[in-house]
Amino acid sequence: MEFPQQPQQQRPAGDGKIIYPLGVKEITDKISNDEVVKRLKLVVKTYMDMDQDSEEEKQQYLALALHLASEFFLRNPNKDVRLLVACCLADIFRIYAPEAPYTSHDKLKEIFLFITRQLKGLEDTKSPQFNRYFYLLENLAWVKSYNICFELEDCNEIFIQLFKTLFSVINNSHNQKVQMHMLDLMSSIIMEGDGVTQELLDTILINLIPAHKNLNKQAYDLAKTLLKRTVQTIETLHFNYLMSSFFNQVLVMGKSSVSDLSEHVFDLIQELFAIDPLLLVSVMPQLEFKLKSNDGEERLAVVKLLAKLFGAKDSELATQNRPLWQCFLGRFNDIHVPVRLECVKFASHCLMNHPDLAMDLTEFLKVRSHDPEEAIRHDVIVTIINAGKKDLNLVNDQLLGFVRERMLDKRWRVRKEAMMGLAQLYKKYCLHHEAGKESALKISWIKDKLLHIYYQNSIDDKLLVEKIFAQYMVPHSLETEEKMKCMYYLYACLDTNAVKALNEMWKCQNMLRGLVRELLDLHKLPTVMTNKNLTVVFLFLQSEANTTAMFGKLMTIAKNLPDPGKAQDFMKKFNQVLGEDEKLRLQLEQLISPTCSCKQAEQCVREITRKLTFPKQPTNPFLEMVKFLLERIAPVHIDSEAISALVKLLNKSIEGTADDEDEGVTPDTAIRAGLELLKVLSFTHPTAFHSAETYESLLQCLKMEDDKVAEAAIQIFRNTGQKIETELPQIRSTLIPVLHQKAKRGTPHQAKQAVHCIHAIFHNKEVQLAQIFEPLSRSLNADVPEQLITPLVSLGHISMLAPDQFASPMKSIVANFIVKDLLMNDRSVGNKNGRLWTADDEVSPEVLAKVQAIKLLVRWLLGMKNNQSKSANSTLRLLSAMLVSEGDLTEQKKISKSDMSRLRLAAGSAIMKLAQEPCYHDIITPEQFQLCGLVINDECYQVRQIFAQKLHLALVKLLLPLEYMAVFALCAKDPVKERRAHARQCLLKNISVRREYIKQNPMAHEKLLSLLPEYVVPYMIHLLAHDPDLTKPQDLEQLRDIKECLWFMLEVLMTKNENNSHSFLRKMVENIKQTKDAQVPDDPKANEKLYIVCDVALFVIANKSTSCHLDSPKDPVLPSKFFTPPDKDFINDKEYLSPEAKIVLQTGKIQQTGVLGAVNKPLTVTARRPYIKTPTSDTVSNASTNSQPSSPATNKSRDMSSEASETGARENEENPVITKAGVVKKVRYIFHVNTKNQGSELVQRKIKNPEMK
Repeated sequence: MEFPQQPQQQRPAGDGKIIYPLGVKEITDKISNDEVVKRLKLVVKTYMDMDQDSEEEKQQYLALALHLASEFFLRNPNKDVRLLVACCLADIFRIYAPEAPYTSHDKLKEIFLFITRQLKGLEDTKSPQFNRYFYLLENLAWVKSYNICFELEDCNEIFIQLFKTLFSVINNSHNQKVQMHMLDLMSSIIMEGDGVTQELLDTILINLIPAHKNLNKQAYDLAKTLLKRTVQTIETLHFNYLMSSFFNQVLVMGKSSVSDLSEHVFDLIQELFAIDPLLLVSVMPQLEFKLKSNDGEERLAVVKLLAKLFGAKDSELATQNRPLWQCFLGRFNDIHVPVRLECVKFASHCLMNHPDLAMDLTEFLKVRSHDPEEAIRHDVIVTIINAGKKDLNLVNDQLLGFVRERMLDKRWRVRKEAMMGLAQLYKKYCLHHEAGKESALKISWIKDKLLHIYYQNSIDDKLLVEKIFAQYMVPHSLETEEKMKCMYYLYACLDTNAVKALNEMWKCQNMLRGLVRELLDLHKLPTVMTNKNLTVVFLFLQSEANTTAMFGKLMTIAKNLPDPGKAQDFMKKFNQVLGEDEKLRLQLEQLISPTCSCKQAEQCVREITRKLTFPKQPTNPFLEMVKFLLERIAPVHIDSEAISALVKLLNKSIEGTADDEDEGVTPDTAIRAGLELLKVLSFTHPTAFHSAETYESLLQCLKMEDDKVAEAAIQIFRNTGQKIETELPQIRSTLIPVLHQKAKRGTPHQAKQAVHCIHAIFHNKEVQLAQIFEPLSRSLNADVPEQLITPLVSLGHISMLAPDQFASPMKSIVANFIVKDLLMNDRSVGNKNGRLWTADDEVSPEVLAKVQAIKLLVRWLLGMKNNQSKSANSTLRLLSAMLVSEGDLTEQKKISKSDMSRLRLAAGSAIMKLAQEPCYHDIITPEQFQLCGLVINDECYQVRQIFAQKLHLALVKLLLPLEYMAVFALCAKDPVKERRAHARQCLLKNISVRREYIKQNPMAHEKLLSLLPEYVVPYMIHLLAHDPDLTKPQDLEQLRDIKECLWFMLEVLMTKNENNSHSFLRKMVENIKQTKDAQVPDDPKANEKLYIVCDVALFVIANKSTSCHLDSPKDPVLPSKFFTPPDKDFINDKEYLSPEAKIVLQTGKIQQTGVLGAVNKPLTVTARRPYIKTPTSDTVSNASTNSQPSSPATNKSRDMSSEASETGARENEENPVITKAGVVKKVRYIFHVNTKNQGSELVQRKIKNPEMK
């Protein structure tokens, strides 16, 4: 609508006289409001019926139109009058369009403000006048009446008021037509006007702010729809420019005075983006600028905003604006922690809504998974797991790998989240198969990795693994058949380490059940009842020893619970409650009873928990700790019914009717794993196996061709069959001949288990064992070694289990057959391929028989446990000779190098096994101990590896004397880095075990000489003083090697200066220096070596500790077997280390003496043989092997290239010592056995082979 060209207002017909419609009297201020309303209604109807073509009527009622715009109507206090006038005015604008009858700008402004105010009546839809208000709105929207205001200078005031009115009145009672007319009215103003002011823009945008959105959802929807409509037209370019200008001033220039909405700028951007991203095309570069702000809080706000924009479903911002996306990803590495945290939280939504961006996020999540902030690492896990739970395809293998790594995080909260998250994925996709076999296969590794965590030292980790196993891997809530099927196939699919971890878990739980059972037994004491003042007092009389025993049990139980410090206090309290509440004791006894079923266990746990619950306490840490204990000891998986179900599954696998292939395993694998599972459970739940049905199935397994299956079945009988003889005679009669057959003609492992099974479950074991022993002893034939192995195993174990019955006949067998006929003869010629080790199935039968013969000797002696016949002395001399001859006892050169390695290992292990028995340890001479220890430096890698493992296992169980821990010092010479690292870990474990044992056992203080780790130092010094490599005590390289060996042990011992242990070590070494070598007290060279090693040890201690010079509170005691008592007349204050030697020990570097010296100096090589007796003709190099017989250099100076090749099949390459001049030299030691003494004396004589090219 346009204004006329004339500046004067139009004049009405009839010289200004107002003509009213027919039947309408004059409307003045003289009449009542009711009459005004009545007459106005007729006027409204008249205008309503008129259209633009009624020229005559338009002219006729022009004066009336002008009159309706007078002050009387526009300011009338009656709202009905105002409404009717507004309707008339709206129709007047419609009828007179495009030429409005009002030409005064002020009057137009007043009219439109008046009309706008009347629109407030739209708010009440239940009002009788609502239809008129709606008519007014409809008319204004249809005609676009407000467009006439574009020509007004201050039209913006009218538009702002209109928009505010419409946004304020709209509500949920309005229908779609009302909203559409409002939209039409407002959009025409935006789309057809020349410009939109900031104030008008604010009027629209303010409705998008969350606070306003929550107050009036319909206004929010109206504003959103308005913006959607207007953004699609070309006429809105100015509108978009205005918004861009607004955001530019707020974001870039930081002007908060631009608009009242400046502080809500990020909320607005989010809402506008949701409406239509085109609204923000020019704003996004400004956000990129903000992302690089120096203000951390500002960056955080922008990151939060962009996280919502990028992560929104169906958002294409990341693909449409790659620079902004890359800039946003850079904030994953922001220095401000909250920014990084916000980025990580965003990743979860992004992975779910935009899987195509997963690769972009992966690298950044990888870095954040190693973030120094615990909360960020935690949220990375939550992000990945949440996405995986929604859809496993949303997370790639790399992302799951990050979660796997965090299972080993240093923080418990992070580890727990990672483990629980993976457990939930496993249950959803592997157990319930919610996404098919392909998804289950993708995460099949989870079960193994979760169980591997059981190897960690933290008790929290172990407890969580147990919880995960019970709730996610094999849910205890399943029915028995389903539960056992789940366990059966899980066990078959686990890797070796996971199986070991699971076995260890059951073992630990069983051990804890045993401790609780022993604690309850201590409560079963006689009670004394007295009567005093009619009050019955029960006194539980406990001896002091009993109280100490109970305290020890409680401490051990507490060590198996979280936070052992608090656990001790809570266990003491729990023990007190047990003493006072007999019903609670009975419940606990039933829980740990071997006959307790899984359902009974759950009931017992509920009852015990209920008794310890205090309703008024919101948190009860005492109850939580008791729950931890109950969860560990409650048999929620295994009972008689469960074992029966497992046996049925095993039978199905044997019959071929099981679902083995569907579960991803072959029938053979399922059978073998099932038997192994039953074997493990037979240790922890033997009572559950006692049924004829179970034993019948096991008998069927004994008849199978698979040796491992039969062996496991025998083991199960051995563990569980104590009542077979009395309660199941039919099973007994079938089992006996099978066991006899296995003991005589089965595999070595089957023979061993068969003998032990007979000894364990039959009352007439002597008769049964004799029926096996006699025919086997008569059939021994060294000419057929293939048929010797099983008989030797059976005879050895029989002699160990029944020494009184078979000691005498065994002595004859040992003397006449084992030693004379078997060990002292080489009947076959070994393979001369030069390899130092071969696979088990490639070892010759004769050597296998000899190895079993050595083991038989040991078992025979362990059974007798005495040396009255001096058999042990003879055996030790034989084993020593075996080591001295490098395994070739006959020295006929028939035996191969790999077979010699096997025999050296067997001999060294045999001496170590005998040392575990006190009566034999006492007769092992220092020379024999040294020979045994040097096996850990054997030229063959496998010998070193296996011997070190055997040594560690015996030491960690406190079976071996402390002196054998000194052998680990020699591992500093091992050329393989991994072997040195393993040896160090063994040392750490052994030392911690001994320290913990001393703390937990008060009686151990009486045996400190054999338990305190520091007392290993004298044995180590003596062993190193007799090291065959120490030929020239003042040689700098040899001194450096000694220092490395000493530091290998001392570094671990000196980690903490507990109880001033550093000064104790110094004092101990100084005391050794005042004694003589008890092995050769009169040999000045041997004593000089001892003193030199002492000086190196003192040098190392002084350089590594500042407190070692303090006074030692205790006086060390030296072992008399290795050192003579100190002579009061002998004071050794001599320093045996030269200044040059001290520099070498300090720096580890040896200065070259010149070109000639360097040329003639032998090259350092990386291994050695402890006992070399090879003649000149055999000193050629073996290219197929990898160990080298010379003494190694220190760890620091080893050639890096040699370390790189220290693995696999190349480990056992044997190379002689090669000098620069090409001269080949070998050193060997000849040991003469002095038969006059019980112990063997080793006299060393150095012999140089002739030089050869």
